[in-house]
Amino acid sequence: MAQSSEPQVAPNQTQLSPQALIDLVIEAWTQLKQKQPLVQCITNSVAANYVANVLLAAGASPAMIDHPQEAAAFASICSALSINLGTPTLEQMQAAHQAAQTAHLQQTAWVLDPVGYGNILQWRSDAANQLIQYYPNIIRGNASEISALVGQNIMSKGVDSTLDSHQVYLHAQNLLNFTDCVAISGQSDFILSKAFNAVIQIDGGSALQPRMTATGCALGALIAAYCAVTNPTIAAIAAHVHFAIAGQLAFEKAQTLGSFSVAFMDFIDVLDAEMIAQHAQIKILQ
Repeated sequence: MAQSSEPQVAPNQTQLSPQALIDLVIEAWTQLKQKQPLVQCITNSVAANYVANVLLAAGASPAMIDHPQEAAAFASICSALSINLGTPTLEQMQAAHQAAQTAHLQQTAWVLDPVGYGNILQWRSDAANQLIQYYPNIIRGNASEISALVGQNIMSKGVDSTLDSHQVYLHAQNLLNFTDCVAISGQSDFILSKAFNAVIQIDGGSALQPRMTATGCALGALIAAYCAVTNPTIAAIAAHVHFAIAGQLAFEKAQTLGSFSVAFMDFIDVLDAEMIAQHAQIKILQ
């Protein structure tokens, strides 16, 4: 079995609090550093190098295995799987289906990032609909992608979001019929949790993050890495908190894009339990 650890116990509704979630994020971060999970990434050509470097900086071990003759076999031994539809080829899409099916059968946690989902890019959107049958543990995307996926039919500008995440999270509840958790990234991030029956808001980060190529793709892969050591809700929260704190502290150090990019990767690397406890901004919404 590829699942590398028992999931953490979710607090019940009376125990659910921002501090309880921060404590679970710290535990997940500790487990990630200790276990260095092997994450299979089927991701886009623009993002692959950056995604691999973010996973390495965070403490995970990336494997960019996306060939249809290898994907299923590797999905059977990896700790978690991340599928990103940013620049799909025919072969890569075949690999994604094979890997997702294997992950589903093996009960290996996997994350679907339906990049560019919508009416314009119909082929990849149809493929995303097919992949959902393998029940991804987490579906993550920007507000436009999640809105289109849930059926709101709102136009997006290429793969960039034209919506604010606040506008979407209430409409995304129906996606919990197909996944354990929905993660919507934006100025504020929203995690919709089936297990917790709650919406968790995460703040922080920097306005420079969307201006860097592949940050969303790397976030999806980092969620998968955390999925290897904790349950899907805490995995999504932990990855978003990791990125939010790194973005916030990087911007305090560097306000221009090039320098910020370097500082951001540095803080992905040096994040620790004390930083999480001090800087995590988590709210639990009705």
